This record gives sequence, C-alpha cells and structure tokens, in this order.
Amino acid sequence: MSSNRKGDRRERELVNALDEAGFAVMRAPASGSATTRELPDVLAGNGEVFYAIEAKASSGRPIYLSGEEVEALVYFSRNFGAKARIAVRFDREDWYFFHPGDLYVTDGGNYRVKKETALAEGEDFESFTGGPTQTKLGGD
Repeated sequence: MSSNRKGDRRERELVNALDEAGFAVMRAPASGSATTRELPDVLAGNGEVFYAIEAKASSGRPIYLSGEEVEALVYFSRNFGAKARIAVRFDREDWYFFHPGDLYVTDGGNYRVKKETALAEGEDFESFTGGPTQTKLGGD
C-alpha cells in the first residue's frame, strides 16, 4: 500500500475516532495540494476546545515534519482560533498528540517524533479527548 493511501486511511481513522468521542470533525483530504494555502489535515471541536491537527503515521520509523509544515499549522491555528496539534500513530499503537513546541527540532529546522518519544511523552487519545467517550446530545 502506498504511503499516501496509508496516510489517508490513518487520517480517516483519526476522524472516526474523534467523531466517536463526541467531536465535530472535518478532514481536509487534499491538505496542502488543493490550494496554495497550507491547511491542517483535520479540524475538530467539541464546543469547548477546537483543534487544528496535522496527522502523521509510520510503521515504526521516526516521523519527520518540515519546518514549513509546522509553521503553517501554527499560523492557521492562530488565525482560526484553534489549538495546533501534531497527531502521530505508529503501527500497532494508538494515536499520540503533541503541541508543536514540544517536538524535537533537528539541526536542519525540521521536526521529529520517534516512537519511543510518542509512547513516553505524547498525550494519549483518552486524555486528548477528555475521557473514554463523551456522550453525544440528541436533537437541536
């Protein structure tokens, strides 16, 4: 499976999990390519908190993000009024979330997340969403 198809599948997986946790969620499937403006992969909110999320997945190798990718996420988040987060998922692991300022910056100005770092320092899905599952309210 190509890395793009796998990335798309992982983004959809994250969107579905956030939806099940009670968030309103929108995926920008062509983030970065449908427009000259860089867009986050996922926008999510629950009426109290709003996130702009860049989602990355890996089989186990470190995940790298360009400095421009992270800067664009932070810029969009500030203008939109959302909290910027990097979501990472390694095969056979859950999603982990990082504030961009908490990521390791390489000598070249890029950002890196190792699997060990994600497991030890990342915010897990349950903590990120505020609990096991939030109750959805019915009706208007």
